[in-house]
Amino acid sequence: MALLGGASSRDGLPHALEHVAKAHRGFHPDADIAALRTAYLLAEDAHRGQTRKSGDPYITHPLAVTLILAELGAETTTLTASLLHDTVEDTEVTLDQVRSGFGEEVAYLVDGVTKLEKVDYGAAAEPETFRKMLVATGSDVRVMSIKLADRLHNMRTLGVMRREKQVRIAKVTHDVLIPLAERLGVQAIKTELEDLVFAVLHPEDYARSRKLLLANADRPDPLQETAAEMREVLHAAGIAAEVAIRPRHIVSVHRVLQKRGELHGTDFGRLLVLVDEAADCYAVLGELHTCFTPVPAEFKDFIAVPKFNLYQSLHTAVADRRGHVVETLVRSRQMHRVAETGVVALAGQLARPAAGQVGDWLKRLLEWQRSTPDPDAFWSALREDLAPDQEITVFCDPGGPLVLPAGASCVDAAYARHGETAHTLVGARVNGRLAGLGTRLTDGDALSLLLAPEASGPAPEWLDHAQTPAARIAITRWLADHPAARPPADGAMPAPADYAPGAPGGAVATAGSGSGAVRSGGPADAPDGAPDDVPHDVSGDGVPRPAEPAVAELPDAALRLARCCTPVPPDAVTGFVVRGGAVAVHRVECPAVARMATAGRRELRVHWRTGDGAPPADLRVTLRAEAFVRAHLLADLTEAIAAEGAAIVAADVEPPRQQRVRHTYTLQLPDPAELPGLMRAMRRVPGVYDVSRAQHPPGAAQRAPGLRARTR
Repeated sequence: MALLGGASSRDGLPHALEHVAKAHRGFHPDADIAALRTAYLLAEDAHRGQTRKSGDPYITHPLAVTLILAELGAETTTLTASLLHDTVEDTEVTLDQVRSGFGEEVAYLVDGVTKLEKVDYGAAAEPETFRKMLVATGSDVRVMSIKLADRLHNMRTLGVMRREKQVRIAKVTHDVLIPLAERLGVQAIKTELEDLVFAVLHPEDYARSRKLLLANADRPDPLQETAAEMREVLHAAGIAAEVAIRPRHIVSVHRVLQKRGELHGTDFGRLLVLVDEAADCYAVLGELHTCFTPVPAEFKDFIAVPKFNLYQSLHTAVADRRGHVVETLVRSRQMHRVAETGVVALAGQLARPAAGQVGDWLKRLLEWQRSTPDPDAFWSALREDLAPDQEITVFCDPGGPLVLPAGASCVDAAYARHGETAHTLVGARVNGRLAGLGTRLTDGDALSLLLAPEASGPAPEWLDHAQTPAARIAITRWLADHPAARPPADGAMPAPADYAPGAPGGAVATAGSGSGAVRSGGPADAPDGAPDDVPHDVSGDGVPRPAEPAVAELPDAALRLARCCTPVPPDAVTGFVVRGGAVAVHRVECPAVARMATAGRRELRVHWRTGDGAPPADLRVTLRAEAFVRAHLLADLTEAIAAEGAAIVAADVEPPRQQRVRHTYTLQLPDPAELPGLMRAMRRVPGVYDVSRAQHPPGAAQRAPGLRARTR
């Protein structure tokens, strides 16, 4: 290889730069090569006399890195910076010289790469090295493109190093650089890095898979026949398409072998169908599924829902006419370019500032490194975030499709979609049903995230639900900043701060006996623990009332409304004689009715009658409000109840579970006709997702400790 600036081709380019220029013009025919020539001459002169461990002149390294990027379609600025990426660190060239000779943008990229090289890749230095790498990359993804190409060339030449150093570099590449290449969509670099790392870390498995691959190459390829059949089918349908065979690389062969135990001829590759327009992809899919036998479980649509790294393609598998199952990819040519080169192909769109899902992810990493001072903690979070090799797509309301790592929960989805606004998460619906915040999501789930601006913030148990570093870091930081917001260690629900004398509904705070009781005014209630069929008298002073129960068989009996189900007009009701000759009136669906009928108690027909005078003074109803935990919920509910003119006779708040809580209220109504409006008003309270008629639980005094209200 000619390396001196004086050795030039006919067009004035140094011979060493000809391959770079040819690859670059293939993607950018109008590119100005002059900047590359000047950059090469500066780099060749600056590195003259330096050699690599292999003994090669040092300039071979920046040249090789630049060729890798040129073959991926990188634009001229990236290639110029790539040629110069080691000059500021390893030679007398200064950043100011780069800036004055090549402009601010090239200087910015060179400086970003230089910062990554200033820290040794020793085990103790890795966290800080990659923190700096992400700081630089977060501003311009082209820095990472150069870094990935740099690591690829270093891995290609790793054999000259000691075995222990090979293993250390291969492990770091496996843990961080390969997942980063995947996240940035640079599939061409990722697959080669995988094979190079596999050879170092698992030499026996590598040798076995490589031997299988080479042996298969000497046999007739059954994919050739299937490809020819596909071409015929698509040509007959009038679809212009290219059908090519995509051989599997060594790691891919190993994975298929691990999955299936043995390999057949069609397992060594996949078919790739390329078309000009995205709409043609679905036309191709229709023809393939019509003329071949599709394997439904193998179909995935990454066009309608692109993967995190901008990847788009249709994945399917079909059985050909000989019964061979063939995996097939269908994509447009533009999709194919992005699938192979990711952010390198899109450098113009994803440069400073980064855009799209890839850009959002990089910005999130920057947020992590700013909020996580400990490099080791950041390193752990980064490795965990990069570790998942499976993704799911959920259809999130609001916001549309959301790509998450497999195993993610509703909490993870909230932080992925809303960032720190997810602190106001109060609940979620998965596929239309209410779900706990820790619910694990699966591919294709429909997810609705319920946020409330007045929510009090995340609880410590959210950390148990969070699987992604983004969620855990945000929750941990909030909890550290709000230590007073943490609930008592025993999980008991603290009384709201605003539930005090003068609060709505006539409630007053009381110390009680450690039970957290809250008392309300009103007529005396029956003793705690009384049987649920013991009624309370509603006959009062005997004055006729407009809506009272009546029993035809016992017209003079004292009528009492059962406390367990608190019937009000126009509920369907029934009755049973209780001690003292009174008739206890129950709603017909009350569980006590079935129990007493089974026990042989006589059931009486009861109906509501209308008369003149004031409404009854003691018609009661029990309502159950299901809500998400938040501050001031009790006060807001009691205020809504008071605004509708109802008085609280008794209230019970169960201990919260999975950020949900149940309030049960026994209410005294001025007019039973107001019940529907009262229930609507309670449902309008933020955080309340359901209000229903409830049965008053028997033996209330024996319930688990919680917040309770009762009359005195």
